[in-house]
Amino acid sequence: MELIRLDNITKTYHMGEIDVPVLKGVSLSIAKGELASLTGASGSGKSTLMNILGCLDRPTSGQYWLDGQNVAGMSSDQRALVRNRSIGFVFQNFNLLPRTSALHQVIMPLAYTAAELSDRQARQRAQALLERVGLGDRMDHEPSQLSGGQQQRVAIARALINKPPLLLADEPTGNLDSHTSQEVLEMFHQLNEQEGITVLLVTHDPTVAASARRTIHISDGLIAAPRDGQDQFRLAGAGSAEVPTR
Repeated sequence: MELIRLDNITKTYHMGEIDVPVLKGVSLSIAKGELASLTGASGSGKSTLMNILGCLDRPTSGQYWLDGQNVAGMSSDQRALVRNRSIGFVFQNFNLLPRTSALHQVIMPLAYTAAELSDRQARQRAQALLERVGLGDRMDHEPSQLSGGQQQRVAIARALINKPPLLLADEPTGNLDSHTSQEVLEMFHQLNEQEGITVLLVTHDPTVAASARRTIHISDGLIAAPRDGQDQFRLAGAGSAEVPTR
């Protein structure tokens, strides 16, 4: 079953009297339980597409279906509700509060989405997730007391606290060394395989992209077909192709 379907998505920015088309008709689908990567050079439209997938922005035209909901035409408030309930975000810079413990970093998103949980239930859920990512003995530590890899694990636990069906990771290993990067990528694989969470890795790093089971490459505002080996790839709509990598 599809978790994500994009049909002919366009995005044009208006700068005074000049129109700047960034996405030019993107069509693709991502099934529930997939582990995919989205790659593209600077200026390719990758960040714009990521923002639309994450309900941080809306397309100029086209349809975006997320877990059965057409979110393309939603207001900013409606998109915020979908974003908080259905999407977990992991960022390159971790985005942790400097003087807040790991436990409270993870609990925080529940304040916006899980009013029915008691403080005890929220704490138990956060503790379970920190244990799940290997930080059961670091719950009271602040970011300055954690390594980069540990901070990213806190960020992953925080992204999972609302039990979203989609985990969107933007350059999740960009600030990590190669060994720690591999550990974080392995964690994404475990969450995908053991929990059935759909994971999309947004990256310019070919090593990170290759760790996914399918690579989606964007170029000049379109999902690009490979230059060779065309028979190995399954077309996914007008102007798009999907590249299996693992």
